[in-house]
Amino acid sequence: MRPRRLRATPALRELMRETRLHPRELVLPMFVREGATQPQPIGSMPGVLQHDDASFRRALTDAAEAGIGGVMLFGVPTSKDARGSGADDPDGVLNAAARTAAAEVGDALVVQTDLCLDEFTDHGHCGVLDSRGAVDNDATLERYAAMALAQADAGAAVLGLSGMMDGQVEAVRTALDEAGHTTTALLAYSGKYASAFYGPFREAVDSSLQGDRRSYQLDPGNAREGLREAELDIAEGADVVMVKPAGSYLDVLAATAAVSPVPVWAYQVSGEYAMIEAAAAHGWIDRRRAVTESLTAIRRAGADAVLTYYATEVAGWLR
Repeated sequence: MRPRRLRATPALRELMRETRLHPRELVLPMFVREGATQPQPIGSMPGVLQHDDASFRRALTDAAEAGIGGVMLFGVPTSKDARGSGADDPDGVLNAAARTAAAEVGDALVVQTDLCLDEFTDHGHCGVLDSRGAVDNDATLERYAAMALAQADAGAAVLGLSGMMDGQVEAVRTALDEAGHTTTALLAYSGKYASAFYGPFREAVDSSLQGDRRSYQLDPGNAREGLREAELDIAEGADVVMVKPAGSYLDVLAATAAVSPVPVWAYQVSGEYAMIEAAAAHGWIDRRRAVTESLTAIRRAGADAVLTYYATEVAGWLR
């Protein structure tokens, strides 16, 4: 047997490739800073910005022209409180950004918004706290429902439910349907693990986190639990399910993709991005090859789409 004959030339390798990247399978996460007069670099994520209005609009146009699939928006507010009041303020930073994106590129890109309270709470948790300082699951669902209505009203086509509260998909779906937003889709972050790879993201959103999120995000050792969360979210009406982070959880991603009747996405998170950038900056790896290989691995494991900070850049390479 000579399997190598199919790898003998670049043309043969291209023809035989089983998994390919396509711009439409990539989603760009973006950070918009309230009141910013110029974009702010994020130190731990070289090349990624907290956008002001002008740079946000330029980046949206660039993403649309590159032909990627969509954008996922995160807001960085100037003020926070215990219940995350800015999250459902129609004029709050995230909802204003959604309106801008929908107006500017809504016909070319799928505008998506992060539906979580962590950027808006002064304690940094993904929900409201009870008298003991623990996250109150059911009280948080009421806040999520209010956020969902504000984001849908602002023009978001897909809402990213990233808070890992029990019953969040059903609560948000019910609120949207009762308000007439029956076409707004829900992306459930079902397999969201309590990961060390989120570190740079905390800088990106000016996180105020006190403590950790291990009581609601998944334990890194648990694969079956990730599948169970996906099954529950699908039963509650999720249109898409997510595994996050991507690179360290390819087994969970593959297992979820094998059984899911809905699309499965994955998020190449800030720490994954930062590691590639740091190694490439030292000359230890070939940056372009490492980026492409990492994304191909995520697609190969079963992701139908990938959230990645490389989305626009990689789309340019693929043209």
